[in-house]
Amino acid sequence: MNMTRTKFFTGGLLGLSILVFGSPASADSHGNKFVHSREFNSQIYVMYQDHMSLYTYAKDLAGQSNCYGACLDDWTPAILDADTKLGNNYTLIRRTDGSMQAAFRGLPLYLYSKDRKPGDIKGDGVDGMWSLARP
Repeated sequence: MNMTRTKFFTGGLLGLSILVFGSPASADSHGNKFVHSREFNSQIYVMYQDHMSLYTYAKDLAGQSNCYGACLDDWTPAILDADTKLGNNYTLIRRTDGSMQAAFRGLPLYLYSKDRKPGDIKGDGVDGMWSLARP
């Protein structure tokens, strides 16, 4: 094999491996297709299955959501089926209505109503109570 073909072949393999396995610099908190952390727009944070940003609430406790009533107007719990298998650092907690909410390191996760597309992080810092979930 000549040098030009060798460079093309090895360059193509590197490109293919990055496409398949992700960037070597990308962070992963052992999530899966339902909930995971990835780098997006030069930031690493936790995302829902549709790649929308997920947040934690300062009034929540590990394993317990305290976002009910008017809180739910802007903050949607990240609900998954009770039998969903999640990766390391992720669990499901039971809400008072019996639904199962995704949690990261025990803290319940929420979507923000003003985030319209993947990469939006408009909920970070809202009312000094909401934080973008980060690994």
